[in-house]
Amino acid sequence: MNLSQKVGKNISEARKSKGLTQTQLAQYLHMTQQQYSRFETGKFELNYQQIYDICKLLDTTPNELFEIDF
Repeated sequence: MNLSQKVGKNISEARKSKGLTQTQLAQYLHMTQQQYSRFETGKFELNYQQIYDICKLLDTTPNELFEIDF
């Protein structure tokens, strides 16, 4: 599993734990569900703003998404 896939898996798990759908998160990020789906499958990488927005909505941190432990 590469880093994009790992982050996508973590986003998916965080989204589901908040009871949100891909469509709801996509709307928040101003994109289609199909575009958003590529983030969760690791087919497309997030930019810094998208990471910030997702973390804010899902009440998580980039460290948790990237599984970085300091």
